[in-house]
Amino acid sequence: MRLTAVFPLLCSLVAFILSLLCIFAGSKTGYIQHADILTLNTSMLGRLTIDTSESSSSFLKSLKNDIKGEVNDLIGDVARKLNIHDFYSAHLLDYCEGYFTPTAMANATVDPEKNVTRCSNHTAMFHFDPSSVIQKELKPGISLTDLRWPSAIKDAVRAVEIASKVMFVLYCVGVAATGLALVGAFPAVFSGGRMAALANNLLSLLAMLALGIASAIVSVIMSKIVNEVNKHGTDVGISATKGTTFLGMTWAATGLMFAAAIAWLYEFVAARRQQTTYVFEGKPGRY
Repeated sequence: MRLTAVFPLLCSLVAFILSLLCIFAGSKTGYIQHADILTLNTSMLGRLTIDTSESSSSFLKSLKNDIKGEVNDLIGDVARKLNIHDFYSAHLLDYCEGYFTPTAMANATVDPEKNVTRCSNHTAMFHFDPSSVIQKELKPGISLTDLRWPSAIKDAVRAVEIASKVMFVLYCVGVAATGLALVGAFPAVFSGGRMAALANNLLSLLAMLALGIASAIVSVIMSKIVNEVNKHGTDVGISATKGTTFLGMTWAATGLMFAAAIAWLYEFVAARRQQTTYVFEGKPGRY
C-alpha cells in the first residue's frame, strides 16, 4: 500500500464532491441555495421610478399613487403587487425565486433572509435571462419599459450567453475527469506502478484545466452582470450580488485537482526511480 498516494485520492474525492455541488446547487428549493452564481434583488423595483406616461394600465397608475403615499414608511410591497418576486438566484442548471422574510428592508432589528418559493426546471446549458423571466411574471398590461428596466442589463446578459453554455460543458468535463481520477486512484494506492500514476496525473490535469477554465468563465460572468446591474439598476431599484460561496467551491475544486496532479507526478517519478534500480556488478545503484 502506497500511503503517499492517499493524498491525491483524498484531493480527488473532495474535488469531485465540490464540483458536483457546483452543478446541482439550487436544483430544488432548500438545496444549497446559498451557493448561487449571482442573486438579483428586485424588491425595490418600481418603487423609485414607474413610468405611466405611455402606459394605459390603470393598475400601474394606481400603484404609483400608492407608492407616493407609502414611500416614507417603506411599507408598500411593490414587488408582490407587480406579481414578481423579491429576488432571483441564478444557478448552473436553473434559477430560483422567492421573497425576503420577514421584510425586504433591513434595519437595526431586522436582517432579511431568503425564502425560496420556486425553482425552474433543470436545463442543460442553462442561461439565466432575468429580463425575460421578470417580463413573464409581470401583471398583464405592464412591461419592463414601464419600470424603466435598463437595456444595459439585457445587453450584458446577452453578451455572456455563449460563455455560460461553454462553462456548463467544461464543468461536465471537469466532473467526469475528476470522477475517473478518483476511481483510478484506488488501485494506484494499493498496487502503485508508473502507468497508473501517469494516467491519474493526466486525468487530474484534464480535470484541473476544465474546472479552472470554467471557474474563470463564471468569475467573468459574475463580474460583468453584477457590475452592469449595480451600475445601471440603482436608479430603478434593482441590485445584484456575486455568489461568493459558489466561487469558493469551484476554485477550491480546481486547486485540489492541481494538488492531485502534482502528487501523481511525484508518484510517477518515484515509481520510475524504483524500476530503474538494479544490481550492477554486485552493487545496487540507480540509473
